[in-house]
Amino acid sequence: MGSRWGFNRTIGQMCGLLIITKNPMTANQIAESLSISRGNVSMGIKELQSWQLIKVQHIPGDRKEYYAPAGDIWDMANRVFEERKKREVEPTLSLLRDNLLDTASNEDELYAQKQMGEIHNLLETVTKWSSELQRLTPEQLNKLMKLGSGIGKVIDLKDKIFKKE
Repeated sequence: MGSRWGFNRTIGQMCGLLIITKNPMTANQIAESLSISRGNVSMGIKELQSWQLIKVQHIPGDRKEYYAPAGDIWDMANRVFEERKKREVEPTLSLLRDNLLDTASNEDELYAQKQMGEIHNLLETVTKWSSELQRLTPEQLNKLMKLGSGIGKVIDLKDKIFKKE
């Protein structure tokens, strides 16, 4: 799962372990469970915290820090998506906007700007669509995903109904 979300193997393993473990775990427990160094766990914890995927919990009478997922799997997927958007999509959109404001001085630059414009429009559309998806509850998202290929059929039907002849 971690590599699909863009994390290295160790961070993916740590995140997965915390998701499937009922009780919060200490860094030492994580290191022992995954047979990785305590230093690796420490760096992984910092990375997972920077993504807001784990939270620290304290147990009364125990000075150790315990780590647990910061929400359910839907919350975590949403956070990963938001962070990816913030770290990757938004800077790309900004760069594309800046380049589109430049005046093309030849045919090659004009062609490049046209292509960048298409990339910009695609990213804008995906960003707006994803913002709408984030407003849905996990139950609504689940229903939407279960529609699967049925969405294409709905779009085809809409096109047939509203087709201008």
